[in-house]
Amino acid sequence: MRIRLYLLALIAMLTLSGCGYNTLQSTDEQINASWAEVLNQYKRRADLIPNLVNTVKAYAAHEQQVLLGVTNARAKVGSIQATPELVNNPEAFEKFMAVQREMSSALARLLVVAENYPQLKADQNFRDLQAQLEGTENRVTVARQRYIKAVQEYNVTVRSFPSNLTAMVFGFKTKPSFTVEDEKAIAEPPKVDFGAPPAVPAPVPAP
Repeated sequence: MRIRLYLLALIAMLTLSGCGYNTLQSTDEQINASWAEVLNQYKRRADLIPNLVNTVKAYAAHEQQVLLGVTNARAKVGSIQATPELVNNPEAFEKFMAVQREMSSALARLLVVAENYPQLKADQNFRDLQAQLEGTENRVTVARQRYIKAVQEYNVTVRSFPSNLTAMVFGFKTKPSFTVEDEKAIAEPPKVDFGAPPAVPAPVPAP
């Protein structure tokens, strides 16, 4: 009896391996890891917002609409609980990405406004924050591309025969990925201009 159980267990293991179970498990784990990095970089970006807004406010306090837009966008990002489970819920995933797109748009408008204030552009703190934001946007782009690749590999396995049968038996379902709009944002992240600080005019000699 015990030998029969061992044989059944061995056959089951061989069958699962041949039907894509191991691939489903490994690609699912890869999705979780890549999604965790996406969340980490988005949090990194959100953490930069308060200092960025305060720095801009010091030079352009009357730009209330733009400053409020960034603050509100960050609040919406914080209102959604960013968990690993988001990748298993297409509706929640889309809501999360919608607020991230809004955050990107608000940041882009803020940086455009900053172009109109030479003293702000020359402020070292602002330039440091720009450098951090640019680095974070690049990390977001890389993290999202890795997530897209991981989801693509996993979804192909879930839909392909015979691994699709294994997926149905064990409850593996396709995962949501970024939309065309998100992919456009990947290709065109918020522009950060690192032009040289404006030159300070030389004093005019007294006549």
